[in-house]
Amino acid sequence: MSTNSLLQIEGLNVALPTSGGPLHAVRGMSLALERGEALGIVGESGSGKSMTALALMRLLPDGAELSARAIRYQGEDLGALSDAGFAAQIAGRRIAMIFQEPMTSLNPVYTIERQMTELMIRDGSSPRQARERALYLLDRVKVPDPVQRLRSYPHQLSGGQRQRVMIAMALMTEPQLLIADEPTTALDVTVQAQILDLLAELRQDLGMAMILITHDLAVVANAVDRVMVMYGGQPLESGATRTVLSDPRHPYTHGLLGCAPGKSARGSRLNAIPGIVPSLIGPQRGCIFAPRCAWADAQCRSEDIAATQRGIDDDWYRCLHPVEKNVMSRDGHMAPVEAGISVAADVQSDSVLVARDVVRTFTQRKGLFGQPFTVRAVDHASLEVGRGETLAVVGESGSGKSTLARILLGLDEPDQGRIRLGGQEIGTLSPQSRARLVQPVFQDPYSSLNPRRPVGDIVARPLALHGAVPAAERRAQVVRMLERVGLPKRVINSFPGQLSGGQRQRVAIARALILRPQLLLCDEPTSALDVSVQAQILNLLQDLQEEFGLSMLFITHDIGVVRQIADRVVVMRGGRIVEEGLASTVLTRPAHEYTALLLDSVPSLERAFTEAVA
Repeated sequence: MSTNSLLQIEGLNVALPTSGGPLHAVRGMSLALERGEALGIVGESGSGKSMTALALMRLLPDGAELSARAIRYQGEDLGALSDAGFAAQIAGRRIAMIFQEPMTSLNPVYTIERQMTELMIRDGSSPRQARERALYLLDRVKVPDPVQRLRSYPHQLSGGQRQRVMIAMALMTEPQLLIADEPTTALDVTVQAQILDLLAELRQDLGMAMILITHDLAVVANAVDRVMVMYGGQPLESGATRTVLSDPRHPYTHGLLGCAPGKSARGSRLNAIPGIVPSLIGPQRGCIFAPRCAWADAQCRSEDIAATQRGIDDDWYRCLHPVEKNVMSRDGHMAPVEAGISVAADVQSDSVLVARDVVRTFTQRKGLFGQPFTVRAVDHASLEVGRGETLAVVGESGSGKSTLARILLGLDEPDQGRIRLGGQEIGTLSPQSRARLVQPVFQDPYSSLNPRRPVGDIVARPLALHGAVPAAERRAQVVRMLERVGLPKRVINSFPGQLSGGQRQRVAIARALILRPQLLLCDEPTSALDVSVQAQILNLLQDLQEEFGLSMLFITHDIGVVRQIADRVVVMRGGRIVEEGLASTVLTRPAHEYTALLLDSVPSLERAFTEAVA
């Protein structure tokens, strides 16, 4: 073991009990981390990356079975420590962890000061020492007015401030290793950039090692020294970040890079990985990625695949048929995507939606007895969506995007302004008439689908409410629509909880299209999905738009998605539209400084590699 070695894991396995047998969440996981080094672990949901971190921190679910040849930290065998000894000596002290959603990690009934100082005081520090350390770290992570924030409760802070508090709390005991599990996924792009810069700065200043868990390859490219790619509970490829992401050898890594939106021209299809993640229940043989791989043969499916060294430091991959650079797969899937410039598609001049000078204000107050004040959520906003056109609305949280969407859906009324939908004033339309013109697709399909109803009933519900189709014909129409959005007939009797996130979003799209509306209003429809599933959904929406002549209003904070799918783009800030134009113009030559800031804040593989060379 190297004298500079901090963490070594060899042959880690984690199995979770299920009614169908053990689910092998992690299999054969090995990694080594040097002092001060940053390792990124990437992969789709269910790949085992978070479970690996939870196993290291002894936070596994009840009933989970863990085994490993060795887990050593600073030369110490962690397997020899009891749970009590691990909690007293390691967890939160020498190894700290921050999670994706700080609001669920912070206790809502305790002040920030109590939560930050609790562990130091328990370890023998005085309340004064712990408070001084907390103030120093809050200032260090750039939380404004640290004294006031110590007296605050989590709900009184913004999402970015809560995540900064979590980072400061993790650093209270000066750990040598920080594990960050999706620390920026729930944040706006500008706040995400700030948090990533902060983590890099702290790591450099404190000499701290980091394991960054994420599904975003661009985030990894800008934040870590080495990257490990996981799929189906197994590590498939590992090496220097630039090597792995610029010249991947495993087909899965290659496929993930091809799924990223924003590189190809507007309207072109993303190279989505075919198929779905296989079941991890029961014994596993062969390459876990084989069922989705165009290169796989009988040997791949029957034999365990050993790691092959690339001859570059500790770089390796686990594949019998590695991808050669710039070589297409047998069926055209997962090819490298060349950067392109989005070109706006031709759209008809008549508009499906016209909004003019829309204003919406809300009255709020600070505290129970505070003076009321007015917040202008939408401030004189005007936009149009042409027939067959996709208009993207982008901006940070609080910019007014979702409030504007609710108004356009007729779920809220503006204080002033005019809205025409399908050539008619929206205020004159009945709910039934409005629903036939515009339908929504929301960010989280699980919360927008009734968990107690089977898929068939969910998709058929609009037909029943509107009496659009006789009852005897509804099932056949539902089956046709499900098949059109890429779902097999058998899911008609399944419940939402039995489907994957991508399948649930397809159900939501089928329900929205069953009445054949003119306009689809999509509010962050892919932000909760893995990159490979996101590619499938974006391809589906583009296909459906062409087939049905749909117009789409696409609300998102993902600039890559905008480049891939939008003809025009509207940029909102503080309720106002600050820039509007062709996507190809706005995203390459922004006129407003806020648009330029958004674009500069987006993690980019190409920019990371360019800066590394410079």
